[in-house]
Amino acid sequence: MTIWLLVPFAYFLGSLSSAVIVSKISGLPDPREQGSKNPGATNVLRLGGKKAAAITLAGDALKGLLPVLVAKYLGVQPEIMAAVGLAAFLGHLYPIFFRFKGGKGVATALGVLSGFSGWVGLAVLATWVFTAWVSRYSSLAALVAASLAPVYVWLLLGQNSASPLIGASIAMTLILISRHRANIERLIKGEESKIGRKG
Repeated sequence: MTIWLLVPFAYFLGSLSSAVIVSKISGLPDPREQGSKNPGATNVLRLGGKKAAAITLAGDALKGLLPVLVAKYLGVQPEIMAAVGLAAFLGHLYPIFFRFKGGKGVATALGVLSGFSGWVGLAVLATWVFTAWVSRYSSLAALVAASLAPVYVWLLLGQNSASPLIGASIAMTLILISRHRANIERLIKGEESKIGRKG
C-alpha cells in the first residue's frame, strides 16, 4: 500500500510550481509568458531578481527532497524510493495544477538526488556551481551536473544496493537533456543567455 500513497503524494507535491506561485505572490510577470517562458528559478531571476529566484529554487528543490525523505523515513525499498523520486520530478515537468506545462526540472532533480544521498546532492550541486561559475551558462551547468549525477550515485551509493536509484538518476538525466534541446542549440550557436543577463 505504501507505494500507492507515496507516489501520488510525490507527484502532487511536484506539481506545485514554485516559479508561478512565487511570481504571483511577488507581483512579477508570469514566468510561463515572459523571458524564456520557462517556469524555473533562472527565468524568475531574469524577471524578478535574486530573492524571488532563491525562493523558487528552494521550493523546487524541497518538493523533490521531501517525498524521498518521507519514503526513506518509512524504510521503503530502493525501488519504491526511486519511483517516489521520479514521481516528484515528473510532477514538476507535467504539473496537474498548471495544465501539465512545467519547468525543466533541474532543481527538483537536485532535491530528489539529495534525498537519495546528501553526498550525491552535494556533488551535483558543486558540479553545477563550478560549471556555472566558469561558463556563466545556467543551462550548460545543468547539463554537466545532470550527466554526472548517475556516476555520483554509482560511486557514492554502490552499484548493487542502489541500482534502482541509479536507474532513476539515469532517467532524470535523459529527460533533463531532452528538455534542454533548445538550450543546447543556442549554446552551439553562441546565442544562449548568460546568468544575470536580463531578457
